Amino acid sequence: MYGDTTAIRRLARAMRERADDIRGLADRLAARADGVRWTGLAADAMRRHARDRAVHLRRTARLHDDAADALDRHAREVDRLKELIAAVERRALQLVAAARDRLADLGRGIVGTVAGLLPDAADQALDRFVPPPHGSMAWLDVDLPGLHR
Repeated sequence: MYGDTTAIRRLARAMRERADDIRGLADRLAARADGVRWTGLAADAMRRHARDRAVHLRRTARLHDDAADALDRHAREVDRLKELIAAVERRALQLVAAARDRLADLGRGIVGTVAGLLPDAADQALDRFVPPPHGSMAWLDVDLPGLHR
């Protein structure tokens, strides 16, 4: 299909949890480096390096958050498209069924156009319609008489 939105949202949650873990790691690294009683040039260099690593870790955490946001947006769009596909599919199949009922009635001499003898061109087009597979994105390209979006 187009994506399991439950799985996509689960992955987004995992990305956010990982971002929190990474932020926590950055905080612990910075705190431990600052808490070292060691002094001197090497100690100062180690602290600068640790702070630099913490900055990079926090950036990585933000990127994880950004990825999680993107996954959530994708899940919403997948849900929206699935709903749109289902609506178009339902409406198209209703139109086809109604047209086939009218054509059957015409065949029995019940209703019709032009003195009850000729089938409607729209009903004939609907009768010939071959639907795409259930849930297919191809439903978004369907063009049928009476199918207004």
